[in-house]
Amino acid sequence: MPLRRRVSPEERAAELSVNPVYGIGDLEICRYELPHGELPPGVAAQIVRDELMLDGNARLNLATFVTTWMEPDQRALIADTLDKNIVDRDEYPQTAEIERRCINILARLWNAPEDDGNAVGTSTTGSSEAAMLGGLALKHRWRARREAAGLPTDRPNLVMGANVQVCWEKFCRYFDVEPRLVPVEPRRHHLTAQPALAQCDERTIGVVAILGSTFDGSYEPVGDIATALDGLAASGGPDVPIHVDAASGGFVAPFLEPGLEWDFRLPRVASINASGHKYGHVPPGVGWALWRDEDSLPRDLVFSVDYLGGSDSTFSLNFSRPGAPVVAQYFNFLRLGHEGYERVQRVTRDVARFVADGVDALAPFELLSRAEHIPVFAFKLRDGVTNYTVYDVSRTLREHGWLVPAYHFPPELEDLHVLRIVVRNGFSRDLGELLLRHLRDAVAELEQQAAPRAKVDASFHH
Repeated sequence: MPLRRRVSPEERAAELSVNPVYGIGDLEICRYELPHGELPPGVAAQIVRDELMLDGNARLNLATFVTTWMEPDQRALIADTLDKNIVDRDEYPQTAEIERRCINILARLWNAPEDDGNAVGTSTTGSSEAAMLGGLALKHRWRARREAAGLPTDRPNLVMGANVQVCWEKFCRYFDVEPRLVPVEPRRHHLTAQPALAQCDERTIGVVAILGSTFDGSYEPVGDIATALDGLAASGGPDVPIHVDAASGGFVAPFLEPGLEWDFRLPRVASINASGHKYGHVPPGVGWALWRDEDSLPRDLVFSVDYLGGSDSTFSLNFSRPGAPVVAQYFNFLRLGHEGYERVQRVTRDVARFVADGVDALAPFELLSRAEHIPVFAFKLRDGVTNYTVYDVSRTLREHGWLVPAYHFPPELEDLHVLRIVVRNGFSRDLGELLLRHLRDAVAELEQQAAPRAKVDASFHH
């Protein structure tokens, strides 16, 4: 899109140097096509910054699980390594070594049986990619077993709760697997052992158990599901492995509930994924996929790549990606250690429970969860509140800058409409008190707006 007034390059340079952006009345910004001319970098950056001011404040975004606060040293490390492509392992061998260290640290944290420094895993762009890699390994292992037994390999299925994150439905659609979604119920908001068992048959490639549901923050009973599947196999039924989607809980449970057996301590758990950019405290995006041992990851999924002078094995859905988030993850491991992670996760969950108790004390609301596991809780309006909805509450809080999502539960429970709050590192008790004050103000405002409507409705009916 051309500028409205033709000026010489010298005139334009003079204008920009005197008053960049705001002193040029005829500067028209191209939005959907490449501009013809150039702009100085400072002017282009200012234009972008001005538009980004319309975004919400990331620190007040209580919808996202993704890290929004980081230490200055971590931020500096990320800036220093933004130009490193982690796939160039021959050129950046130390970045590759740091990735290997992170995989082994997580393998020990999640009690993998191998303890020789050769843990089986990979970094990814996030938990969605890691989950799909876990699903692919389940499918290929199932197919190999069926082929070896001379059985058909069509119509594979994957058992999971209807509360799974959408990445699992994507996996099933993209890789031709039938999703067997176990419906939620009024008193059961996630997958449990017997409903999972009822869906398994000889074509089941695996069961997905969620350690930290996105709907209410709860843990699914991985141990109970494993015991039920052990019994199924012992009785002559199919031998069905478990993949644990620990996108959030994988960085919380080892520190706050170390006695909870959900990981590789359970022999039936074949693979685990987690998000480093959630409660691993790394900015987006990095995820981790780990397997129990080499037998759990089919070799036909691993590629040996000769690239840029070096040869390496790779298992991923993409190729080039930044090494900076992996470096930032290793920084956190060194910076916090086990004690630091335990302290940060505990404080974060304590703040979440403080806010949950404050919400529960407000007359219109009823808690569905209270950050029992990860620092996340959900709540709804009590049955007697009919003058406004959770969506009205969410919209009113947004006027104060808070981003609190409102949504309905999965099929069979679509009539349950809730608000959810995710507390992350960087969200203090002081901010929690401010949120509660604004929530009280929002309720008062909505009730005040509802009162005149009620009078009008009463007059109309009379």
